[in-house]
Amino acid sequence: MPLFRYKARDKKSVLHEGEQEAASREAVANRLMEDRLTPVFIEEVKQASNLNINFDDLFPAPKITLDDMVLFCRQMHALTRSGIPIMRAIFGLAETAKNPTMVTILKDVASSLGRGNTLSQSLKTHQENFSPLFISMISVGESTGHLDQAFKQLVGHLEMERDTRKKVVAAMRYPTLVISAIFIAIMVVNIFVIPSFAKVFAKFGADLPFATKVLLASSNFFLEYWWLIISILVAVIVGFIKYTATQKGAYQWDRVKLKFPLVGSLLNRIALSRFTRTFSMLSSAGVPILQALDVSAEAVGNRYIEANVKEMRHGIERGDSLARTANASGMFTPLILQMISVGEESGAVDVLLQDVSDFYDEETEYDVQNLSAAIEPIMLIFMGIMVLTLALGIFLPLWDLGAAAR
Repeated sequence: MPLFRYKARDKKSVLHEGEQEAASREAVANRLMEDRLTPVFIEEVKQASNLNINFDDLFPAPKITLDDMVLFCRQMHALTRSGIPIMRAIFGLAETAKNPTMVTILKDVASSLGRGNTLSQSLKTHQENFSPLFISMISVGESTGHLDQAFKQLVGHLEMERDTRKKVVAAMRYPTLVISAIFIAIMVVNIFVIPSFAKVFAKFGADLPFATKVLLASSNFFLEYWWLIISILVAVIVGFIKYTATQKGAYQWDRVKLKFPLVGSLLNRIALSRFTRTFSMLSSAGVPILQALDVSAEAVGNRYIEANVKEMRHGIERGDSLARTANASGMFTPLILQMISVGEESGAVDVLLQDVSDFYDEETEYDVQNLSAAIEPIMLIFMGIMVLTLALGIFLPLWDLGAAAR
């Protein structure tokens, strides 16, 4: 990323100089204005050309993982609870962090704190790594004087998110291995096995069964047009990735995922659990309901559900109750709607939604544990069909040839 040297003045006309890495001059100017500085001079620092290769430029910087975020929140909770100043705590964590990206971000945040910005304002300049939920919780913690509790709540939220992802990945590991093994077996059979048998069948000139003709035709097509198959496969994958990278494509794909058998209902429960947990946490922290809805919608991880949840704010702005707008969205189960309704009447929406989140977390954990068991019969049936097709296509003509020889 290019390095820019800048000069800027604050409200008291004090000149500030420094260097920042950014994608463009406009990005540096926007960052300076967010720090309440007026840019005076911005110039890209030209790197001296030499023959030395900087291997750091050849590889992308490591991403910040959920484990890094959990560790950061745990450390900040302990440091802020002990009364250590925020700037000193951030500088200390920057010295001990193992992730180079986290080190760079923490140093930039500490520098921003030194210019008089709050922690939430400093983190907001790195929104690609800190979610709106994270920044909102820090902002509420700063305004109420309970920053340590905000970090504690974030630890619980991030740990739950990390554990859910790990369980889903673990549940999908077995089906992925089985499907990969089947694909490799089909490739080997088409390239090596069937062509060898085809030569034997051709010598005898016998009438072949239908299954054998299908196998020979598929093998010949694969050997002759393998380049076309690979080209189509690559084009489909690249097109799918580019389409889902767009806003419309991501919306449609997230909508389709919710309709997948077995997995769709699990993804829906995970999204609802994220919404109820996030909304409960923000409500208990005193975040306004409209802001809590927007942040909670972005935390669900599904564009389709996010768009429908954000539509609820229009009903609330018109004066409708939260329960009525939630019911009109069509995104929530009767359990959530009932809890929201009772919570509005009793003034304990955050407590009841936390109970709903715990319930869905338990259901999600149970479904994830049984996901592999539910997929196994499907995999076995598919493997049985493949083995039966290969057996009928290869061994039936061999038996016919053996009988003819006798």
